[in-house]
Amino acid sequence: MLGRMQIVSDPVRYKILKLVKNGELAAGQIAKNFPDITRPAVSQHLRVLKEHGLLWERRDGTKRLYRLRRKGLYEVYKFLEAF
Repeated sequence: MLGRMQIVSDPVRYKILKLVKNGELAAGQIAKNFPDITRPAVSQHLRVLKEHGLLWERRDGTKRLYRLRRKGLYEVYKFLEAF
């Protein structure tokens, strides 16, 4: 679980989770919220979140769309609830 906690505590990944909490966004839409980092860097953060079960990814043609995977975040919540 510590791995997921570290993932969520990263400021960029935390902001990505906040951006997609209310619905699906394209990778380009997400990247526009981070003018100080490159699109490949944003893509790397998206990949990490997806690999650790915190995001769903759906392809629509050439677009990659992301949305929050609430079950993954719930597991982090349950871990923290113990404290």
